[in-house]
Amino acid sequence: METPSKHLPAEERRAATVEAVITLAGAQNPSEITTAAIAKHMNVTQGALFRHFPSKDAIWQSVMDWVASKLLARIDRAALGIDSPLAALEAMFMTHIEFVAEHPGVPRMMFGELQRAESTPAKRMASNLLLRYGERLSRLINFGQACGEIDAGVDTGAAATLFIGTIQGLIMQSMLAGDMARMRADAPGVFAIYRRGIGSSL
Repeated sequence: METPSKHLPAEERRAATVEAVITLAGAQNPSEITTAAIAKHMNVTQGALFRHFPSKDAIWQSVMDWVASKLLARIDRAALGIDSPLAALEAMFMTHIEFVAEHPGVPRMMFGELQRAESTPAKRMASNLLLRYGERLSRLINFGQACGEIDAGVDTGAAATLFIGTIQGLIMQSMLAGDMARMRADAPGVFAIYRRGIGSSL
């Protein structure tokens, strides 16, 4: 008797494929994940997989699309309704850390795509995610400067880059330590230093 997973509608099958890739990426090098491994994890044939995706690159593109939409939506919700720009930045920072802790395969995929020499749809989507994220941060930092919470002399672009880079640093250290939960413990203290660096002294 076939398992229920073999009868999912197309949209659910694509979502299940993305979930499978992220799960596998949390346990191994994403570049070594084959379509055979994905199909095995999902308990389907490779043929069934390719009925929904024309290629492995198309699967990776769907994964990056999922990451972008989910991460940006979560940080947007985290900052919603918070009047203080610095408090909103902190909420976004902690939400991003929590997102990665819940999905450890995501940074592996992101780092892997951004390191590829060739331009692929997934790599372009990863780059676009960083651009859109940076734009959100820049708007919030500019608002913080306008209302006096953030030092007027702070370079907006540099502050946005440092925000993302700080999160990436925490992720990298947690990956090297083999303990993704370490990010949760380290994040508050690290953000406090970032906050002091850009906050207004007035």
